[in-house]
Amino acid sequence: MKTCKHFALILVFGLTFFPDTPAFATQAHGAPEGLYCHQFAHIFFMISMGVLIYWLRQRQLVRITGWRHIQYAALFFILWNLDAFTAHLLDEQLAVIATDRISLRDIRITAANSSEALIWLYYAVKLDHLLCVPALLFLYCGLKRLIKESETPLSRTARP
Repeated sequence: MKTCKHFALILVFGLTFFPDTPAFATQAHGAPEGLYCHQFAHIFFMISMGVLIYWLRQRQLVRITGWRHIQYAALFFILWNLDAFTAHLLDEQLAVIATDRISLRDIRITAANSSEALIWLYYAVKLDHLLCVPALLFLYCGLKRLIKESETPLSRTARP
């Protein structure tokens, strides 16, 4: 267990203080077939999360804290997928955005029609981790809470 903690600490330290490779928040895809399948997957995931929210609310499971957290996770996953879909659309399908690396820390973003609003929209949608991380945290908290609530007093005392 200590080895795992040491590895995680070294990994976080290394990635924080010695980043050698650029980290792009939204992954780009090759040939059109891969992009179309990927975009369809975003749409399917959005619809699935919408159905999950509907199902949780119909069965009034959102009264239970764990399920309520999972509902919030589904909402953030919908927003994240919409965000990532838009980023792929601007970057790869419509090709209205061009990015140029100026230096290690600077990137120039230009829009095909020199639209400042489009540049800011693209910049905002590339920050998709601001939606994905809360979704994962809500999912983790919801599942953890459901597991905790499902344990019986007998199973709690049987743990080593």
